[in-house]
Amino acid sequence: MKNQLIEKLQTKSAVIGIIGLGYVGLPLVLRYAQVGYKVIGFDIDQSKIDCLADGKSYIERITQSEILTAQDQGFEATTDFSQVSNVDALIICVPTPLDKFREPDLSYILGTMKSLVPYLRKGHVVSLESTTYPGTTQEELLPRMEQTGLKVGQDTFLVYSPEREDPGNPDFTTQTIPKVCSGHTKACLDVGMALYGQVVDLVVPVSSTQAAEMTKLLENIHRAVNIGLVNELKIIADKMGIDIHEVIKAAATKPFGFVPYYPGPGLGGHCIPIDPFYLTWKAKEFGVHTRFIELAGEINSAMPDYVVAKVMEALNRKQKSVSGSKILVLGIAYKKNIDDMRESPSVVLLQKLQDLGAQVAYSDPHIPKFPKIRNFEFELQSVMLDKDSLKSFDCILLATDHDGFDYELIVNNADLLVDTRGRYDETLLNVVKS
Repeated sequence: MKNQLIEKLQTKSAVIGIIGLGYVGLPLVLRYAQVGYKVIGFDIDQSKIDCLADGKSYIERITQSEILTAQDQGFEATTDFSQVSNVDALIICVPTPLDKFREPDLSYILGTMKSLVPYLRKGHVVSLESTTYPGTTQEELLPRMEQTGLKVGQDTFLVYSPEREDPGNPDFTTQTIPKVCSGHTKACLDVGMALYGQVVDLVVPVSSTQAAEMTKLLENIHRAVNIGLVNELKIIADKMGIDIHEVIKAAATKPFGFVPYYPGPGLGGHCIPIDPFYLTWKAKEFGVHTRFIELAGEINSAMPDYVVAKVMEALNRKQKSVSGSKILVLGIAYKKNIDDMRESPSVVLLQKLQDLGAQVAYSDPHIPKFPKIRNFEFELQSVMLDKDSLKSFDCILLATDHDGFDYELIVNNADLLVDTRGRYDETLLNVVKS
């Protein structure tokens, strides 16, 4: 069975099923279609299926022409999971958020497996790409697959290969980002290498699914901890009257032993604010208290409060209070030049300022209307920036530094500008760095 499946994957006669058509799944669809596979996309969100059926894209960086080209290659999207029986490979790209207790929420993974199990058959490979704690693939997916009576590693194959995406980065694509791959057995790994080897330039095998799961967490914890460090240094530097961005720029001239990380208003995105807590939760099972990781999480989670305090302080210098002030937040995506708002600290800032009585608004060239997202509701549309609109606000808060902003226009017409991204020189009379 293994050799038959590998041959189908290598000859591109296999049908690929992608489950979860979001920021990870949809680019993967396009890549498999691009190299000649027939792809079926699965999602529980009917609006996404309808959008794709019309040949349109709901992700800014993916064009309509790319969707249409994939459809010409045979791509179709559906909410009908009975079609699982018609594919050979099932790649799971669903969210893994935290619950209200900041513990892992595997409901999307488990819900997906519940939908797949009735249609699993011999010759299937199931690959999980969602970030999760070490042991998830073996503890949660394996028993569900084997309850069908199929033997994993012989009849079916189980793979873990964590997604690696960097939205807004033009230098890396699904094809060029090296991909870590693991399998429940050696046969599973062989199938996984064949599955991804056709679409990714470099596939990196590791010894176990647990090692691959830990690899993904290490990558994101590395960033979270270093961002926590530089955020703390920013607060110290601010107290000392030192520009932390100048310091980072100078330190980055060292050609070895230093990697620059940059402070901001908090962590955003689907990985860095969430993934470290998957490991801290799992570590408790082994009696380990992950103090270093949790401290970084505390620092990063506190940054929106620090920024709000800087806004209050800056307004006070103008003899104004936050309550009643008109505040414009520039950028509500979690990072610049994208339309992704997942876990964006800008949204937290909007909520905190509104709770303090401010009249809040936002401007973001990538997000024309505030969408419906978990835990936040704003009836807002992006403000068009011009001299009059900028002058109408008591405070402009730069939260996400999109390249599309006219920074000269902003600074020349803002009565007060709080900069969380180091775009401006604080010697300017109306600029406060945060």
